[in-house]
Amino acid sequence: MPAHLDSAENPTILIQKEAFPRVLRVGFWMCVVIAVAVVIRRIVVLLNPPQSPPPQMAGLDQSFASHTALTLAHILPALAFVLLLPFIYFSRFARALWIERLLFALGAIVGITAYAMSTYAIGGWTERSAVYFFNSLFLYSLFRAWQYRRTGALHLKQQWLTRAVAVLLGIATTRPVMGVLFATSTLTHLKPQQFFGIAFWIGFSINTIAIELWLRSRKHPFQFETTAVHS
Repeated sequence: MPAHLDSAENPTILIQKEAFPRVLRVGFWMCVVIAVAVVIRRIVVLLNPPQSPPPQMAGLDQSFASHTALTLAHILPALAFVLLLPFIYFSRFARALWIERLLFALGAIVGITAYAMSTYAIGGWTERSAVYFFNSLFLYSLFRAWQYRRTGALHLKQQWLTRAVAVLLGIATTRPVMGVLFATSTLTHLKPQQFFGIAFWIGFSINTIAIELWLRSRKHPFQFETTAVHS
């Protein structure tokens, strides 16, 4: 019979911090900080639009303001998802299964609303194709993690959940890429509508490839500590 992790009688596992190399831990925290900062800025701008925004940002802000409700329905669950990640990976709060359940629910909401958000893609079909591809990969990875969680295959669950997390945090990696493209726009003469899609493909690809290479480089990429479940 499958070992369902919702049962308080079953053990859970805590990932030791040393399971991740330092470069991944640094990258993780950088992505978390960037993602949180981006969402907070977007919320502030939506609720209190600046009177004189920078020329480069004015068009972007207007685009998001044209579908405020959908934007908030996407970025607020995304913010909650990102804020929960440290508790899942590096904290004793990982014993609380309700956090993991909430993470799966929030991930589903983020993924579904991302498809709707792509209708307003600033970068056109280049950006939209990146969203379709990587968002589908995110939802697929999240679904596989949920399946393995229900059957008690904890190592496989953690591998697929880590894939999903890496893909989602790819949106943070796109920001430095966009910064470079913004800074060099006077030389390349590219407009945001032209390089947003490029930035999406580069940023999400970096995270996806990096985590996949690491997962495949080790037979058992995670080290665990067994402990009691608190649902």
